Amino acid sequence: MPATLSYEVSGPRSPETPVVVLLGSLGSDRRMWDAQVRDLRVDHTVVAADHRGHGGSEIVPGPATIADLAGDVLALLDSLEVDRFHVTGLSLGGAVAQWLAVNTPERILSAALLCTAARFGEPSAWIERAAAVREGGTEAVADAVVARWITPARAEAEPELVARLREMVVGTAAEGYAAACDALSGWDNRADLGRVSCPTLVLAGDEDPSTPPGVLREIADGIPGSSFVTLSPAAHVPTVEIPDRVTEVLRDHLTAASAPGRV
Repeated sequence: MPATLSYEVSGPRSPETPVVVLLGSLGSDRRMWDAQVRDLRVDHTVVAADHRGHGGSEIVPGPATIADLAGDVLALLDSLEVDRFHVTGLSLGGAVAQWLAVNTPERILSAALLCTAARFGEPSAWIERAAAVREGGTEAVADAVVARWITPARAEAEPELVARLREMVVGTAAEGYAAACDALSGWDNRADLGRVSCPTLVLAGDEDPSTPPGVLREIADGIPGSSFVTLSPAAHVPTVEIPDRVTEVLRDHLTAASAPGRV
């Protein structure tokens, strides 16, 4: 059974208004998209959703897969009577977006894949992190996670931003975080990248220690016709570090994907 997701719908609702779905990173909630929502809701219907066990979404005990997380999103969109949509995902959300683009191409108008991977390293690291969080809660990993989200220079300059992001991680349910780690441990989309047929933006942060630009380049090289952008200075969550630049690139992507002949 799909999990019941916490979400927010912003912007106009009409058959003519394009829908953009925003899916966040491991340990985040939909507040990581606040800056993008403020801009995109002017002329899009924006659906920002929390993954299962994140934010206000339902916690489902036990391991999950990326397919499970994608199923949650599809169930939410079905309940909102959204058929076709643009999907934007960062990190964990980018894996979900890839799954949707590969497995439900008839519903995807375009995909934006931010600071994500077709495979997130060795499964053992995720299994170990899941075990650590199940034992010690998200407090056990919060400092290390936030250190990867924004560049060291930004962290030093804005300790209040670090505190807000840390609160977001600590506020994530341990089982929700661990289940998402389980999902990432089993994720490998490398063989299916060529099946992504929608207009696709691949975006990297130049100082991202979690998914460096080379990892994103692998995705871009595997998806026919995709565009690749590296942002600077940016670590793993540029939506909060350089929000205006991320929004600008996303808007350019959505405009191009919605051009006559593309939709």
